[in-house]
Amino acid sequence: MTDTAPISSLPVSILLVDDEATLREPLAAYLARQGFVVREAESAAAARSVLVSDTPDLVLLDVMMPGEDGLSLCRHLVESKAIPTILLTAKGEPTDRIVGLEIGADDYVVKPFEPRELVARIRSVLRRAQRAPAAPDDDALYEFEGWLLDPLKRRLVDPEGATVPISTAEFRLLTAFLDRPRQVIDRDRLLDLVQGREAHLFDRAVDNQVSRLRRKIEADSRNPHFIQTVRGGGYRFAADVRRLAPGATP
Repeated sequence: MTDTAPISSLPVSILLVDDEATLREPLAAYLARQGFVVREAESAAAARSVLVSDTPDLVLLDVMMPGEDGLSLCRHLVESKAIPTILLTAKGEPTDRIVGLEIGADDYVVKPFEPRELVARIRSVLRRAQRAPAAPDDDALYEFEGWLLDPLKRRLVDPEGATVPISTAEFRLLTAFLDRPRQVIDRDRLLDLVQGREAHLFDRAVDNQVSRLRRKIEADSRNPHFIQTVRGGGYRFAADVRRLAPGATP
């Protein structure tokens, strides 16, 4: 059976980053046969050089590499590039997989893997990343107690007008809360909203992401005003949220 073509009518570009040529080159050839446009990089440094002039639709990233490791590059990708990323991890490295999900990787695949499974994971991640807007006001700003979140630019601004750096994972988590103000959301549901399939395997991932987000938006992260813990239930965003037209002010 032959895998179907990429989900878009345009070729999907993939950057494959792995220092093992014996894995990278055959995998790149396989992905090319499935209709993907593949660029290869043998290190994080080489990948950064590619990213200066090219923005792929997705990055396949090996965790264990000499020099800068995959987790460091993954953090750069999700915080500054907002590029969907799938980690390629060696069996027996659960900590790396957990950390990767926590910093915003979209999925992971354990080596050795079946190439067709990897293609299925790629398509799943791309569907989530390219999902069409659900309503015409999806470009509207979120406003809560003077804070503004621009969902198109992924830009968070505090009540004084200062931009607060926010990672892809933090953006997804905050958006999940802002779409459901004053609702109790349990951990499994949050992980599904933020990470997608299989993230529920790591209960602590969402708690760590919540802690980091609290440090960005709470006056006192140890006594949170916005993101409240509901004992036995999960979390609740305890503020009213408005949607404003782009360019509007609170």
